[in-house]
Amino acid sequence: MFMKENKSRHKRKGYIKTYVSGFIRAFVIALLLLFQFGIIFLLSYYLIFGVYIYFAVEIVSVFVVIGLVNKRTNASFKIGWLVTITLVPLAGLVMYLLWGANRSNRIKRRNLYYIRYGEQFLKSDKTVLSNYIERYQRSSNAVTYLENCNFPLFGNNSFTYYPMGEDAFEAIIEDLEKAEKFIFIDFFIVADGILWNKIKEILLEKAKMNVEIKFLYDDYGSMFRTSKQLWNELKENGIEVAEFNSIGKYIDKLYLNYRSHQKIVVIDGKVGYTGGFNLADEYVNAVSRFGIWKDTGVRIEGDGVFGLTATFLQMWTMTTEKLIEDYNIYKYNPKDDIIDKSEYEEACQSEDKNIDQYETVTSEINDKNKLSSKSGKGFCQIISDGPANNPENPIADTLLQIIYSSSDYIYITTPYLILDDDIMEALAISAKRGTDVRIITPGIPDKKIIYQLTKYSYGYLLENGVRIFEYTPGFMHAKTILTDECALVGTINLDFRSLYIHYECGALMWDKNMNTDIMNDFKETMDASKEITLEEWKKRPVPIKIIQNFFNLFSSLM
Repeated sequence: MFMKENKSRHKRKGYIKTYVSGFIRAFVIALLLLFQFGIIFLLSYYLIFGVYIYFAVEIVSVFVVIGLVNKRTNASFKIGWLVTITLVPLAGLVMYLLWGANRSNRIKRRNLYYIRYGEQFLKSDKTVLSNYIERYQRSSNAVTYLENCNFPLFGNNSFTYYPMGEDAFEAIIEDLEKAEKFIFIDFFIVADGILWNKIKEILLEKAKMNVEIKFLYDDYGSMFRTSKQLWNELKENGIEVAEFNSIGKYIDKLYLNYRSHQKIVVIDGKVGYTGGFNLADEYVNAVSRFGIWKDTGVRIEGDGVFGLTATFLQMWTMTTEKLIEDYNIYKYNPKDDIIDKSEYEEACQSEDKNIDQYETVTSEINDKNKLSSKSGKGFCQIISDGPANNPENPIADTLLQIIYSSSDYIYITTPYLILDDDIMEALAISAKRGTDVRIITPGIPDKKIIYQLTKYSYGYLLENGVRIFEYTPGFMHAKTILTDECALVGTINLDFRSLYIHYECGALMWDKNMNTDIMNDFKETMDASKEITLEEWKKRPVPIKIIQNFFNLFSSLM
């Protein structure tokens, strides 16, 4: 397989292909946005000469600011808009009324409807919760909180951790080739390349075998790297394709800023994947963009797969606006599988057959298929979040509870470190009370301004005992949190966009073997990284300090 070949020979055979059609669309959208901004500033320019009108606008601004300050939302969001309104009073006010004051509530209510509909199929099992509490009393509060947010705890799970994107896709391809009933795929970025060609080849073959395939992708994430022809080829071969939030659909509301950043693969309801990787060659290091691309992912076998299935179906119905009445038809049941059909038929045809013998033989055969035979004893909760939930924010609240409940260590990998005050303070307090808090960020950035904001966040953390490392071989894209009890692997960056603007997902897991695997990977990654000291951070050049302080004012709006 090409990923194995890449790892063993260290050759890059992939490619990055961009499509003019994507740039044309982006150019048109940018022109329309600039036109809106132009009208706003032009209107502001003329209004400033009308004393009475300007005075009226100032009065409106006072009420807007009061409402904004008292609004139940993130403090960074408030600061960003307050600064904007202060710097450009008229234009800033109009922009806030257009794009910052929840004019997209109708869309959010619609999306929330589809999310709430799917939640009815996520049933909590009190026995599983009781078994969990017996083993993990200290972190039970976070689990109970998520249960009350309709994210049930699943038992009977086996986990496989992948320290690189190429490892994950190697397993994904192997499982896709075994698909018999259905395949669900959801990625933020889909890009033409050798990885895509391999995945597409399998999907087209499975479609011929009448395997149901649903493919969801984010329009903005994929617009530069794919073409309509690529998606049409899938549709023409019987594969269902849906595009999340077309960027030209809600330009007047700036809803195009809300993206689906989720990554989910579910196969037959038996296995599911999530992680930081996207479907593009750089994620498997088949092509180099920012040095070695470090990503992580997890494969789940067991009851927790249905959590990923439900999350996918919630996003699918939200995108297509077509309800799937019963999610349970996609829930895996080991009793549906019979490995040895001849043994089953022999039991049915036996002269001495009776209902007891039939049930005994069927039970024995089904036992061969149960995932628990693979020592699946891990617990997990599949969590998801997005702007439709605001001002409630289950993922951000869960992060806080994980941090505060950890006593020995908290190890984090993230591409972006733009924290709100609550999470920043939680990490600082944990470090000051003696918890070993370490964070690995990229050594080679993909976004220059965001990189500077990430480095700006180092200061307060370093001052309070948090250790920070930069992954020098390349770009750290992994989104992983490891504590002395649990691990979180998923799509969640530690920045405002991930926690409040994007739709995200992750697997929160309790499993000793999984923790050991992640710990070993973290240590190896840390060994390949450079530790940043407080003295070094303080000596950064004055122009850099000015840039970081200025853009930090708008971190929640970027």
